Amino acid sequence: MIRILAAFFIALALPAQAELNIKEVTSPGGITAWLVEDHNIPFTALEIRFRGGTSLDAPDQRGAVNLMTALIEEGADDMDSRAFAEARDSLAAEFSFDSGGDSISVSARFLTENRDQAIALLREALVNPRFDQDAVDRVREQVLSILRSNAKDPDTITGTTFDQLAFGDHPYGFPGEGTVETVTTLTRADILAAHKGALARDRIYFSAAGDITEAELGPLLDRLLGDLPATGAPLPPRADWLLPPGQTVVDFPTPQATVRFGHVGIPRDDDDFFAAFILNEVMGGGRFTARLMSEVREKRGLTYGIGSYLVSMDQSEMLLGQFAASNDKVAEAIDVLRAEWTRIATQGITAEELETTKTYLTGSYPLRFDGNGPIARILVGMQMQGLPIDYAVTRNDKIEAVTLEDAKRVAARIFLPEALHFVVVGQPTGL
Repeated sequence: MIRILAAFFIALALPAQAELNIKEVTSPGGITAWLVEDHNIPFTALEIRFRGGTSLDAPDQRGAVNLMTALIEEGADDMDSRAFAEARDSLAAEFSFDSGGDSISVSARFLTENRDQAIALLREALVNPRFDQDAVDRVREQVLSILRSNAKDPDTITGTTFDQLAFGDHPYGFPGEGTVETVTTLTRADILAAHKGALARDRIYFSAAGDITEAELGPLLDRLLGDLPATGAPLPPRADWLLPPGQTVVDFPTPQATVRFGHVGIPRDDDDFFAAFILNEVMGGGRFTARLMSEVREKRGLTYGIGSYLVSMDQSEMLLGQFAASNDKVAEAIDVLRAEWTRIATQGITAEELETTKTYLTGSYPLRFDGNGPIARILVGMQMQGLPIDYAVTRNDKIEAVTLEDAKRVAARIFLPEALHFVVVGQPTGL
């Protein structure tokens, strides 16, 4: 009955899935985009990704891409920061810029009647940002304040310690925001170089959803992005996994320790990915029925929350998890977690777990397509992951195709209890 109801709600969610008509549009200048038209509301959402992100930073300029991204809308062409904000607000447009380890994200929302002006304004921000020295100094201080705060935050310390141990001198081994030392020494010239290296036409992924046609989108792509540099900075190499089995304790005066754990993962394009996806949902997904939540929290009360997740980066893959527990309970929680990691690796999952997880994953997927903004974000993510244009239609079929035998085989492959490493920040007893 549950499966029947799930199918019914999936049907209601169409066009979020089977009727999602994704078109590939190529501009006269050769820029490609994915488009979902929806002319019911005079509003359009754009999503742009530039591959590379903070991993493009030079070793002595960590944080340059992050600082540059934060400065993009602090003035453009002949507009200073205030004038740019007033121009954007007068159009009722929304722009956001963000940097991550593998990409820079640009989001735009605007009304159809203001489309041309909004695109012209966004173009100036992307192509001709001012990077005025007073803005550089002001935003730098904001970043430094965050970095100083992070240095006292157990969660941040846990993550940065784990990354440093796992990736060493690779860019993944350093926080994308940089360090107090590197950000302090960044110059305006460094920001200009970061902009030229990161925002280039050879690494663009673009999607649009809403009140715009193919004929309108093609020329828009060239107007918006055609004047960016043709090529950017070289992408980083593959990241070697350096973290051996075991545990690392970072002494930190706090009654509750934070823990990150994990080992190597599975590539997104691996044939076993969907089985791994199901298995991780059974083990450490966000539901209370997940094994880790059941065993560590519900049965023993060792933590308030615990989870695991598959991480697919451009240059590495990980199977990670995290939790927090009082110092006197951390050791027991780790023991329970190791036992669960071993149990799924040796025994796999049950038929009931497989079926209920399929129901959840297939039923919840269409709910993601709940507006032009989410649709545009999903489309650009699909492109960056190298997924086919019909993935939104075929994804649930791939979930359903996973068998119990597949799950058992892949569980033995991806869950590696002997490879687990735990980074614990706190003052745990018994470790």
